[in-house]
Amino acid sequence: MSILPERVELKTPEQILVMRRSGRLLHRVHEMLEENMRPGVTTAELDRLAHEMILDEGATPNFLGYQGYPASLCISVNEVVVHGIPDGRELVEGDIVSLDGGLIIDGWHSDAARTHIVGSPRSVADEDLVRITRDALWAGIAALGTAQRVGDVGAAIEDFVEEEAGESLSPLEGFGGHGIGTAMHQAPDVMNYRTRARGPRVRPGMCLAIEPMLIQGQGNWELEADDWTVRATAGGRAAHWEHSVAVTEDGLLVLTAGDGGAAELARRGVKAAPDPLADSGD
Repeated sequence: MSILPERVELKTPEQILVMRRSGRLLHRVHEMLEENMRPGVTTAELDRLAHEMILDEGATPNFLGYQGYPASLCISVNEVVVHGIPDGRELVEGDIVSLDGGLIIDGWHSDAARTHIVGSPRSVADEDLVRITRDALWAGIAALGTAQRVGDVGAAIEDFVEEEAGESLSPLEGFGGHGIGTAMHQAPDVMNYRTRARGPRVRPGMCLAIEPMLIQGQGNWELEADDWTVRATAGGRAAHWEHSVAVTEDGLLVLTAGDGGAAELARRGVKAAPDPLADSGD
């Protein structure tokens, strides 16, 4: 067994361009899913819509068949944190729904997740959960802009959540983000909290999927018998937000954001790389 760290795949500008194409299509898939999020729709119907759109655009869903996974999306509702399998469940008013998916264009992967509340929120706590998880994602992305090591991202996410939520929200421990490129999951791990290992140095060409997952109250969880579904067990609901991000010589490019992350990074004083697909119909 090797004791050397896993190799981090660094991308060329040309490869990042293809990943941006993959990410921008995934952004459009998420926008379509949001338009179809309503009471009465089933999680299986949402999965079908995403699957058909990805294929119609000439891409390939990268979740389907991954280690035997049976769908093109993970759809996690309420107390399910991640990896929920789409089925005939009809969504109802106030449900919290996390949609996680990815696709491949010309051999290059994208991966992104968003959380929605169906109709009107059940409580302010539910609204705060979704908002803070989304903002924690952007805190982590912003930290990547000046990070020395990948572990600085998790430290920034932890600090943000503690400041905004105190002990009312907990991270899903044992799960985190990852490198992405010619495979959906690559080195390095990108945790959502501080760890003793600070990870590899941040360098141009590094592409990371950053994805905080937060649970109301205690972060206890269990893996269900299907070996996929991760469910919170202390009564809290959960949210999950994710973007794939490229570190370039010219700044950060959020591959799965519609504008490449420019607006959100500007609000946080972080330099965004020029979007190679700006003003493009691709």
